[in-house]
Amino acid sequence: MNKLRQGGFLMARIHQVSGRVFAGRLRGAGIEINPAQGRILFALWQQDGIPIQTLKERTSLEKSTLTSMLDRLEEAGFVRRRPSLRDRRQILIERTDKDLALERAYTAVSREMTDLYYRGFGDEEIERFESYLRRIFENLDRAEKEEKA
Repeated sequence: MNKLRQGGFLMARIHQVSGRVFAGRLRGAGIEINPAQGRILFALWQQDGIPIQTLKERTSLEKSTLTSMLDRLEEAGFVRRRPSLRDRRQILIERTDKDLALERAYTAVSREMTDLYYRGFGDEEIERFESYLRRIFENLDRAEKEEKA
């Protein structure tokens, strides 16, 4: 008899609770952005001035969600859109000075969350756990691509 596995259910619950805790900690630090907006900014912290399509791929956000998040971030002064000098049809997303100041505070809250996730775990356990998560992600990513094909 197959034992009922709860991995997907647990990941969904972790995602929900983690999002609420993270949002609360961001508010506590005076950061008024949501976790999805944070994913966008994090991608820009890795590489500034990237096309919207690249940002979509790096954040795994749907185009409509990404567009509305960018609108809000732009209104708040964290990002700006500008046409590419190489291809005027392409719009690049760039950081602003306001975002530079936000990065330090956001990164500190992110570190707190990482510490919370791994409280009580040893280094080997973390490595093993993250390798399992990568495999699960790869399985799901491959299935999604096959379904779209």
